[in-house]
Amino acid sequence: MQQFTIVPLSPQYAAEIRSTRQDAFGHAVVEQTASGYGPCRVSLRPFKPGVDRRLLFSHSPFAVDNAFNQPGPVFIHAAEVDAYSDVHRFPPAIKADKTNCPLTLVGYNSDQQMVHTQLVGDRDVDELIVEIFTTSPQVAYLHARNAEACCYICTIERYPNTNQ
Repeated sequence: MQQFTIVPLSPQYAAEIRSTRQDAFGHAVVEQTASGYGPCRVSLRPFKPGVDRRLLFSHSPFAVDNAFNQPGPVFIHAAEVDAYSDVHRFPPAIKADKTNCPLTLVGYNSDQQMVHTQLVGDRDVDELIVEIFTTSPQVAYLHARNAEACCYICTIERYPNTNQ
């Protein structure tokens, strides 16, 4: 049963970043060889350190500028990649790598205010997402973030999205 939708950065947004080499904040995009696992915020697949080329830029996953806006650094592949498509389950490669990508789920209400935070730890992230959406009706959507670096990975919306 489909209970949530994973929303990666769009290929169109990534193409604009690749083309202009500038992020929405006016910062220059930095291209580098991957030194860590990432993941790419479009494909939601880990990078191959020492092999993959990636672009680093500032990104805010919010539509409205406010105190919870949390812009920060994210990575995408330097070359065009397909967007993550198995959107009704959390990306398996990220889920499986609790060492390189420990997760925190941060919940926001429809006014974009933070109303929930939870470390995933050893729990199954797919089950935890469903639990949060089931027990916390005030949570309109979640952000998956790296629990150590605090950087944004993807948005998780209720399915079907009834918050619009």
